[in-house]
Amino acid sequence: MIDQSHSTHDAEADDRNEHIKIYVNGQIVDKAEAVVSVYDSGFMLGDGMWEGMRLYDGEWAFFDEHMDRLFNSLKSVSLEIDETPADILRILNDTAKANGMTSDAHCRLMITRGRKAKPFQHPALSRFGPTIVAIIEHSKPAENVQSQGIRLATVPQVRGLPMSQDAKFNSHSKLNCVIACLQAEQAGADEGLMLDPHGFVNTTNACNFFIVRRGEVWTSTGDYCMNGVTRQKVIDLCRNNGIIVKEKNYSLYEAYGADEAFLTGTFGAQTPVAEIDGKAIGPHQGAGPMTLRIRELYKQMVAENVAQQQATRG
Repeated sequence: MIDQSHSTHDAEADDRNEHIKIYVNGQIVDKAEAVVSVYDSGFMLGDGMWEGMRLYDGEWAFFDEHMDRLFNSLKSVSLEIDETPADILRILNDTAKANGMTSDAHCRLMITRGRKAKPFQHPALSRFGPTIVAIIEHSKPAENVQSQGIRLATVPQVRGLPMSQDAKFNSHSKLNCVIACLQAEQAGADEGLMLDPHGFVNTTNACNFFIVRRGEVWTSTGDYCMNGVTRQKVIDLCRNNGIIVKEKNYSLYEAYGADEAFLTGTFGAQTPVAEIDGKAIGPHQGAGPMTLRIRELYKQMVAENVAQQQATRG
């Protein structure tokens, strides 16, 4: 079992990240100079959307899928930007180049409604155009997390109904998830396992959640969780490789009795789950055989996507 606290976003230490350059509203500046106004709607209200992407061999894996989600989210909240996906790609590539990065790098792209004229809620007060920031760090998932897995605790905080705040938005408003993470840590776990409004297993505070039972891969219906790009890729590769995969309602009963469990996300890809609510998941120390198989299939999928982008770019 794991003795110290971990997170699915634990990365190997890299001192180079103290000296990275960051894109802020048209300029690439030193980390110490990368600032936005205290009047920014993202800082003040969490009014913005973001994407996390990884750089492999000079290409941003599944870039088109990330842009589909980003621009769908921006449109849904009437946050208009002049930039196209091609412009976003240029921003990311220029920032990565400024940092000498080609692989093992992770980007957090953030777009907010921008600076407000007064410190109040109404969106019309954001009168100065959107704020766009791209932070790209040297980043490799911590090996001990990938090999040992993490501990989850079921938390009282749930992912709510779409009419309250649709979990499909990858928004800056993450307080719901922050509370879930705090509840898990206070229960002695690493991250929170969140249920949906009906009590079925849904997602964690940071990643999408899968279990393996009797050779089948299960995940939630997707109705109340972030429909992650990596989540969908795992579903796709299971279907394309003869692995039974189900998007369905299931309870903690099935989760506790799972043979394996793992999390999906752009950063960690597939991170094994060691225990849920103090109960060991499966007989394996770390990733089980199905998780390992999916991990390898995913690596192949990333390599194919990167090669396709390179061929398209010429």
